[in-house]
Order: sequence, then C-alpha cells, then structure tokens
Amino acid sequence: MKVTVITVAYNCENSISRTIESVISQGFNDLEYLIVDGGSSDKTAIIAQSYCKIMKDNGIEYRVSSEPDNGIYDGMNKGVKISTGNVIGFLNCGDTYEKGTVEKVNNVFEKSGCDIVLGNLRIHKTNGSSFIKRSRVRKYQTSRDWNHPGMFVRSELIKDNPFRCLGIHDDYGFYLEMLRQGRSVCVVDEVLANFEMGGISNKKSWRMIKKRVSDRYKYCYRINGYSRLYFFECVFMEIVKLIAG
Repeated sequence: MKVTVITVAYNCENSISRTIESVISQGFNDLEYLIVDGGSSDKTAIIAQSYCKIMKDNGIEYRVSSEPDNGIYDGMNKGVKISTGNVIGFLNCGDTYEKGTVEKVNNVFEKSGCDIVLGNLRIHKTNGSSFIKRSRVRKYQTSRDWNHPGMFVRSELIKDNPFRCLGIHDDYGFYLEMLRQGRSVCVVDEVLANFEMGGISNKKSWRMIKKRVSDRYKYCYRINGYSRLYFFECVFMEIVKLIAG
C-alpha cells in the first residue's frame, strides 16, 4: 500500500528538520510526503525545499507548498486533496516518527483490512522528561485513549469526511465521526511517534483553556451525538494537562 504523510507547518524553522528527517529514516518503499506550509515568514519553507534531492535519492515522492491558509486543519485538508496514497498519516511540525513506524502501520492495514490504525505516543515535556500515552478502544470514549500523530486512516475516509475546520480539536472530532459511522480500528501497542509539548494544545492561558474545553465539547463530542456529561471529561483533560506540565 502507498502511504502519504502530511506535515502542516507555520514558522517552525527550528523544528521542521527533525520532523522531515524522521520521515526520511522510515525506509519504506512506497511513501509520499507532503509539506503544507501556511505562508511562513521565517525559513520554514526554504528548509523544507532543501530536502528535495535527499527525498528523491531515498525514493520518496515529495512536495512542498507554501501559501496562506485558514488554520492547521485547512492546511491538512489541502494536503489530503492532493495526496495519492492509500493511507494517510499526519505528523505536525516538531513531532517525529519512530523508525519503522510506516512499515508497521502498513502491515496492520494489509493484514487486518481495518479503516484506522492507532499507536502509542511518547510525549516529551518541556523539562526534558517524557511519558507514554497509550491508544485504546473502549466503550467509554475519551481522548486519553487517542493520539493524533499515532493515527493513520484510509485515504478515502478522510477525503469523504474532511476536517470541519470548526475548532482546535477537529482531528479528534474526525475520529469520533468515524466511530459513529462504524469504522473499524486496530491498535498497535507500540510507540509510533513522539510529541513535543508546548504547542497550541498545551498553552496554559485561561482563554486557551476555555477555548479547548468549549471546542472539544461542542465540535468533538456533542456534534457526534455524545452525552452532555462529556463536558466534565473535557474539563478533566485540561486539569491533566496542567498537572503534566
């Protein structure tokens, strides 16, 4: 199967290289890598373009685009539209894949025929420590069991159900929508990716905390038919983030 990895980037010149190099190190035979830059004012797009030759030498189909967009999920949707893979994964700027991730995911799709593959995530805190956040599928759904960089999905599903671009948790909202549609999920109980804390999903201002609670509640749970009681789950997640640092 052909796998497409999409990285949405904006003014991340200090971290884009480690993300790109983790994709190069996959050594997978049928890989497409798309970088969708939102019109950065720094050297992000220039750095991304500098990898064209090494991508070609490694047999990776590589494209870099740079233009203003309407936010991270608009950028992801742009990448999805031009992708040609059977499976799509999203790796944000600064995050990295473990070696062999793409091959492991490809094998699970081929053997199981599932619609979505989830894997574990190693989260790196700003103080240098780290912990593992595991993916699980349970009757009681919670984002504690789901990881954005560890999610891979069949391309036709995301093309038919693009991100809604309503809030800052649209990726999790998409996942809940897929569950509501009865799509099958396979979990790989291994670390597939690494996530660096400190982005928009972890900013600690009260304004951002309120927005994350509101967005997760309205555009993830309620829009997909989940109980109003999930408001408390959204608040709990923010408390966990504050404690985790």
